[in-house]
Amino acid sequence: MGGWSPAMLILDAMEKTGSVRILQAELNDQPGVCLKVIGPLGDVQSAAAAARQIAEKMMVQIVADVIAAPHEGAPAAYEALPDFNPLFSQATVQVPDNVKDKEKVVDQQAGFAVGLIETQGFTAVFEAIDTALKTASVEVLAREKLGGGYITVIIKGDVAAVSAAVEAGKRKVEGLGKLIAAHVIASPSQGVIALLPKL
Repeated sequence: MGGWSPAMLILDAMEKTGSVRILQAELNDQPGVCLKVIGPLGDVQSAAAAARQIAEKMMVQIVADVIAAPHEGAPAAYEALPDFNPLFSQATVQVPDNVKDKEKVVDQQAGFAVGLIETQGFTAVFEAIDTALKTASVEVLAREKLGGGYITVIIKGDVAAVSAAVEAGKRKVEGLGKLIAAHVIASPSQGVIALLPKL
């Protein structure tokens, strides 16, 4: 799927649809993100359907596939080893801590909202986030870089503040770069929180 912010919205919807959890998120150079989730077959199928539905609404192309009862040797192919991209100064394979520990955390949602402003071009995203911070009481949580000049800044606050900040930041991008996406996730799922990049 294209972009970090669509991936986080899709992951949030998947985790809220069924009893699935994120195994890994792997960044590629399209720019794109490959989300790998695990869970009971019916829940994974429902989550994949939710992913397709959200992607269609966002007009983002995705490939969603479900492997029923994967062969015991298959994880060697789909579970990527951690690696680091020196060009972007960040990991390209992200594994939440609860997956590393092989235990499922209790499903719960955050008591705050997350806003994502994704642009193509650094100048645009810097202006967008400055405007967002001046508009409402929000804090910058992190940023995520992908290939092709795509960069996403993630902000946190209450739903009203994040919504106002994202809208103001989105308007600021015009003329400075290309807006890829601007979204608000109210009460993000644990998988989304676990994958938020660190500054």
